[in-house]
Amino acid sequence: MTEPDPTDVALELAQLRGALDAGFARLDGRLALLDQRHDQTDKRLDEHDARLDRGEQRLWPLPSVAALVAVSALALSAWQFTH
Repeated sequence: MTEPDPTDVALELAQLRGALDAGFARLDGRLALLDQRHDQTDKRLDEHDARLDRGEQRLWPLPSVAALVAVSALALSAWQFTH
């Protein structure tokens, strides 16, 4: 068995290092994209939460108004029935 040429080993190591660097660069790019999408998703969730809060604040008087109308109708019916 013959010993490998040191220059061949050095070339192979340089190619391997280049492949690893390229792979890590692609991985960093994908991670940056995922981080950006995560930030956008957090922003959209915050916006939706704020919209839901505003909608809930506007809806609270509806049951109260319905109860007042029902009580008023009952009182009017009772008044008409007695007179």
